[in-house]
Amino acid sequence: QDVKLQFIAATFDAAGNFLKWQSLEGGILQLCPDTQTKLNAAYAFGTTYQQSCKIPLSKILVDFANPIFYDLFLEYNGDSGQQYLWAVPVLNLNLQYSEMFVNQGSNMNNWLLTRRFFLVDALSGKENDLGKLPRVIRIASKITISIRLVPHTQRGTVYPPLLTVAYTDVLVQNPETQSVMVSFSVNYEMNQSEARIQTDIALGVLGGLAVLWSLLKTAGWKRRTGSSIIDLQTVLKFLLFYAGDLANVFFIIAVGTGIYWLVFFKAQQFVSVFLPLPSQEEDFVTYIACAFSLKALQFLQLLVSQLTIDIFFIDWERPKGKVLKAVEGEGITRSAAAPVSIWRTYFIANEWNEIQTVRKINPLFQVLAVLFFLEVVGFSNLALMDSSSSLTRSSESYIAPWSRVLRFGVSAALWLAIAFLQILFFSVLYERFVEDKISQFVDLCCMSNISVFLLSHSCFGYYIHGRSVHGHADTNMEEMNMNLKREAENLCSQRGLVPNTDGQTFQISISRKMRLHYDRIHETLTSKRGPARLLGSSANTFEQSTRAYNTMNKFLNSFIDHVHKEMDYIVKDKLLLERILGMEFMEPIEKSIFYNGKKICDFDVLYYGNETTLLIFDILFFSIVDLASQSFVLAAILTYLQQEIFRCVRNTLGQKNLASKTLVDERFLI
Repeated sequence: QDVKLQFIAATFDAAGNFLKWQSLEGGILQLCPDTQTKLNAAYAFGTTYQQSCKIPLSKILVDFANPIFYDLFLEYNGDSGQQYLWAVPVLNLNLQYSEMFVNQGSNMNNWLLTRRFFLVDALSGKENDLGKLPRVIRIASKITISIRLVPHTQRGTVYPPLLTVAYTDVLVQNPETQSVMVSFSVNYEMNQSEARIQTDIALGVLGGLAVLWSLLKTAGWKRRTGSSIIDLQTVLKFLLFYAGDLANVFFIIAVGTGIYWLVFFKAQQFVSVFLPLPSQEEDFVTYIACAFSLKALQFLQLLVSQLTIDIFFIDWERPKGKVLKAVEGEGITRSAAAPVSIWRTYFIANEWNEIQTVRKINPLFQVLAVLFFLEVVGFSNLALMDSSSSLTRSSESYIAPWSRVLRFGVSAALWLAIAFLQILFFSVLYERFVEDKISQFVDLCCMSNISVFLLSHSCFGYYIHGRSVHGHADTNMEEMNMNLKREAENLCSQRGLVPNTDGQTFQISISRKMRLHYDRIHETLTSKRGPARLLGSSANTFEQSTRAYNTMNKFLNSFIDHVHKEMDYIVKDKLLLERILGMEFMEPIEKSIFYNGKKICDFDVLYYGNETTLLIFDILFFSIVDLASQSFVLAAILTYLQQEIFRCVRNTLGQKNLASKTLVDERFLI
């Protein structure tokens, strides 16, 4: 970054007389005033430089009363150490040939390059009297020095620089109030066609793999819905799967591209690459926009699927003894089974409601940590279009413009690194030594004698076996502590569904017959959407719902206990390939299949089981806002707000679905 481009100019007056040799440092070609340090930064090799301002016409007329012409040269050392001068060609955009602006096209073969140029001509516009103000002045309103890298160079070899100048004619009317916009820039560019080809190849290969992966997902989904017909719904589901997978493809390519330029541009000892120009970043921005749009579609579909699951809490508690109950209208009392408390079910429902949006990372910490490293530590300075890899910049030094590719590369790398460390800390330390809400929920189910039966598809879902090994959970504190002590000392059986095992969480693939039986009871259970308000619902509706609830509870009790031989199930481990592909090879035709689950995190009906999708959506949302606003702070604020909004929506609607499907009144869900 300390290498300077040594430009010198031979200056001439209006009559063509040679005046002197002059270095460009000090702002010779920069009409905008600035500090010496910032003006000289234009010639630091590898630093993209941009400067623009409005200059009063009166100042121009005073400073450039007589035009000065420049012939520009680049000074460099040969192999023997001898100094050479290379004449810098000038591309005058105002040059006309055969009444055509030949230098304004993109075809270099039509260009007419010249050598001499000027900054301000206040002489040619004077009429009759040279002592009076000119009628028109011509100003070099836009000057650009373009430096192009030789392909495949490892030592920073560049083509001769090209100076492009555009002139503006200003009609002098009132110099005190008139002003003119001028700009000066230095651009570094290289041929991006090879990078574009490699990106297209990666996009084609990964896009093809995404199609195959989406087809496998669709096949697994068809198996889980118990349908074998390819209909419109199947096609739509495939497109939704493909949208999510294609979003991942665009995201991988965008992250790879951003980190590639970040590492290879900032870490290079000898110049071998230049950053893409803003006009060359359009494809990259398009990839991010496509990734965000498709990932948003996948995220919304995920929300909808989680908000429409079927769930039921199976209560294993049995009545303790009998009570005397008055018979209405007969004036007599009869003995009946003691009622079983519903509070344990309400308790488990509340706990399930709380863990629905628990994530493997802390969203607020994630956003604040990313913002801290970007703005406080100074990682955002790595996104500047200069060759410096320093995290700090002094207030006196020139601040180069931002590169959108580098901004995404830096922010995405930080998001992924911090998220990885959070997940590592969360799974290795926090969950083990502090609190594991998900595993605690399974323990609570077992202590409450409540199992969770959950269907995310027509014939696929999850089961948490919470049947107490002590027989009863509706007991006092002393007996509860005794039960815990017996369990700690291995004086009772193990908690697992299968005898002598600890397996409590399962992925379940149920038969069509079992699903139809479940639906028959479920229709009665949800016909009035449960007791929306206990006091306001009629006695008949309430009795009907209660009867349906008890029927469902008894049916699922007997199903788990293998009572229904025509709707029995088997317990087995999933094959490794089944786990990798996320599908089941065996179809549950006669018997349902319970697959041993390692942990509840396998459940994709919770935020916890979809951390990758949520994380990528957050990164893309942050990046889209940042690319639009060029503000990491605004991106962080809006990202946290959208996280909270969607979490609130997921909690609220999830709570309503829970109340609807389980007959737990919504007033008890807090």
